[in-house]
Amino acid sequence: MDISGLPGFYAIAAADPGRVAVIDTDGSETTYGDLLARVNQVSHGLRARGLGKGDVVAGVLPNGIDAVVMLMATGQIGLYYVPINWHLTEAEVAYILSDCDAGLVVTDAAHAVPGGEIGTSGLAEGQPAEAPAERTAGAVMWYTSGTTGFPKGVQRRLPDAEPEAIVPLYVWFLGEVVDLTPGDAVHLVTSPMYHSAPCAHTQFALHLGHTVVITPRFDPVDILELIERHHVSNAMMVPTMFHRMLQLPEDVRAKYDVSSLRQVIHTAAACPVAVKQAIMDWWGPVLYEYYGSTESTIAFSVKPLDWLARPGTVGRPAPTFEARICDENGADLPPGEPGMIYVKSSMGSFEYRKDPAKTAASMLGDWYTPGDIGYLDEDGYLFLCDRRTDLIVSGGVNIYPAEIEAALLAGPAVADVAVIGVPDEEWGHNVVALVQPAEGVEPGPALTAELLEHCGPRIARFKHPKVVEYRDRLPRTPTGKLSRSKVREGYLTEAGKTSSSL
Repeated sequence: MDISGLPGFYAIAAADPGRVAVIDTDGSETTYGDLLARVNQVSHGLRARGLGKGDVVAGVLPNGIDAVVMLMATGQIGLYYVPINWHLTEAEVAYILSDCDAGLVVTDAAHAVPGGEIGTSGLAEGQPAEAPAERTAGAVMWYTSGTTGFPKGVQRRLPDAEPEAIVPLYVWFLGEVVDLTPGDAVHLVTSPMYHSAPCAHTQFALHLGHTVVITPRFDPVDILELIERHHVSNAMMVPTMFHRMLQLPEDVRAKYDVSSLRQVIHTAAACPVAVKQAIMDWWGPVLYEYYGSTESTIAFSVKPLDWLARPGTVGRPAPTFEARICDENGADLPPGEPGMIYVKSSMGSFEYRKDPAKTAASMLGDWYTPGDIGYLDEDGYLFLCDRRTDLIVSGGVNIYPAEIEAALLAGPAVADVAVIGVPDEEWGHNVVALVQPAEGVEPGPALTAELLEHCGPRIARFKHPKVVEYRDRLPRTPTGKLSRSKVREGYLTEAGKTSSSL
């Protein structure tokens, strides 16, 4: 059936219910019609729990059908949906639930929280499969990391319109940026759906009428097998995945047919030119890149042939976006000169939930900065010089040092600590902790093991330092400030380092 003129998932599912919507992690298939029925039941169930427009629902869910149902059910009744990283500790999850004022949280059995709902069955039970009345578009509110110690919700104004009035704008935008169009296509989810890009692309795929194939986790061989088996046409990945793919033996790589791929979209971290070139040598010119943030959304984009003509660029401003490069005083800089990247768009603005000061600090008038340094060439193509000064991007995931430092400083063995990210070929950056032991505490492997054990209940494992090194004193200013960029520079240039690594 030709669904190209239908405005998104809900309309597509009603018109073509037999179309395959989701192939889950266990291989089970759900049609558009069955998914819509479950989505409608859960929408009714959420309203029956007293939730109305502008309220917040959270999900602590692994990749799978329940995560998809919650995304689409909240999206038609004006709710904010907050996907939460299920790797976080109990305390970290509790912080987000409190900060977002979640009226309900849905989890799976392995990640239950006090008062939470296990799965979507209870919400759907006894509810009608027909569409709810007075439908109105909701929004996803992702909690983003930063450099101030705690994540904040990125909140956008809810549109006073049903989803079908909003979806055509996104369909147009995706077509312009990454050549995705409605029709018969297959999207592969390769990353956890609590991250903004994988979550958004899952939603986009359903609005385009595509089949969504879900993986529980990234494994290079599994990904290649799924691409061949399901004739995957588009996927969203991060550079770490490309690196791991390229490490496969040549005979393993040659075993799988990837000729169905048309768009492999990557974001979240800078991709080394050699890695991107090697993947395109293997898969063909199918790598589309965009740069932005949870706050800005897709601000810059570059298609494969444009990137091959300008290796290393992250593209030109996406449709509706304007960009400028400014010095530390907010003055515009000429092409070729690095400075702070600022963007703005007519598609809408955001605010950090409950934190107007943080919102204001990220703005220069109407212009938002993700805090990254880059320059524009004469043709308006952006080249990144560095990610945010302190933020660590490891495997495409943002990790902020202040939170790790706070966890380490909570222990009696640490007098002072600086956490930095250092370049790593596979992960982009690794977390390194430079620790000043408390008086009388002996540095070494035993202390490293003790510190990591101390971190266990406080921060998620992916935030734990990969390397712990010891210093007699850290270079703080008289006012107590610490320049992590200077610490990082010293670390990278110092010879003969003694470390205790994992």
